[in-house]
Amino acid sequence: MRAVRAAWVRSALLLLWAAASFGVAFFARDLTRIVAGWPLNFWLAAQGGVLVFIGIVAAYAAYMNRLPEDGATTSSAADETGLERNA
Repeated sequence: MRAVRAAWVRSALLLLWAAASFGVAFFARDLTRIVAGWPLNFWLAAQGGVLVFIGIVAAYAAYMNRLPEDGATTSSAADETGLERNA
């Protein structure tokens, strides 16, 4: 169940990334205002794309940390490496 939910979230975030990257760049040609000596479309493409990408990564990390693990059990570091303890 976790894998299915993660796949849906991943797909939605990838669509958001594509819309932010390509959609803004496509429609930004119409924004001809000047901000701090640069065209507004430059600021949206250069700065906004990076901020959206960082937000997507942070949202995905927060979502994955909230999901419970499937078959969660307590294990020691030795169990994870495949080494057995000598008793």
